[in-house]
Amino acid sequence: MKLVRGQHNAAALNRPCVVTIGNFDGVHRGHQALIATARREADARGLPVTLLTFEPTPLEVFAPASAPHRVTTLRTKLRDLAAYGVDQVLVQRFDARFAATSPDAFVTELLVRDLCARAVVVGDDFHFGKARGGDFSLLTEMGQRLGFTTHALGTVAAGTLRVSSTAVRKALAAADLPGAAELLGRPYRLTGRVRHGLHLGRTLDMPTANLPVYRPLALRHGVYCVELKCGDRVLPAVANYGVRPTLGGTPALLEVHCLDNPGDLYGAEVDVTFLKALRDELRFDSLDALKAQMQADRTAAQAFFSYP
Repeated sequence: MKLVRGQHNAAALNRPCVVTIGNFDGVHRGHQALIATARREADARGLPVTLLTFEPTPLEVFAPASAPHRVTTLRTKLRDLAAYGVDQVLVQRFDARFAATSPDAFVTELLVRDLCARAVVVGDDFHFGKARGGDFSLLTEMGQRLGFTTHALGTVAAGTLRVSSTAVRKALAAADLPGAAELLGRPYRLTGRVRHGLHLGRTLDMPTANLPVYRPLALRHGVYCVELKCGDRVLPAVANYGVRPTLGGTPALLEVHCLDNPGDLYGAEVDVTFLKALRDELRFDSLDALKAQMQADRTAAQAFFSYP
């Protein structure tokens, strides 16, 4: 999948194309339906699928204190988009300047001039341009004049529940991994690159692979049974996502302890799939108490995986 950052670099994309637009946080089943529709349109025309997304999200710019936590990281989202058939992604920086783009300019300059859109696939509640002034009706009218077709998708449901990023966040905040998986169409997972940390896990006889999380996630802080995939290897593991309150609090971090020796993972890109919630993150009065609980968590993960 080709990744391009910024409208000013759109010439690097393969054009013309079929475009789908949105935040795509979590790439849940509703997002997958959008991508599948765009894929069918693109295949019928012999064109690539281009996905336009925004970083940061509009709410993170205009209302950062109340912006919802993300379902996944940007790295995870890009990995998932490639898996579901997107050919290329334009990540557009969302800031005050871009937010001031009029609906007319959004279509004529970005979609038509820069992306050469031949079809545009969006949700039926899609709005665009300054103050969200453009809607699907305007997009369709402009498409008829400017030479692209438009396609709107309605609600996708999982049972009686409307599939949405909000619903996925609610499930993750409750550590309801089966509920999140139903909405996502797959188990919840995160992709990241292993970085050096404080090496405290070694001191506590629980060495971990540390994956930084640069924006807060909706996932409940706690301990989970997970699988870590690195290349062709899939390793059973126990992971903590949180802020390490026993150490006085730190930026959010995903720490993964493999039940098998994983070797040197520093710098490697890994996938972590969440399978079972074990407990909430807790603050302990001493490192000895933390160490004892970590060993108990390891034992619980061994039982879950029937690890010898």
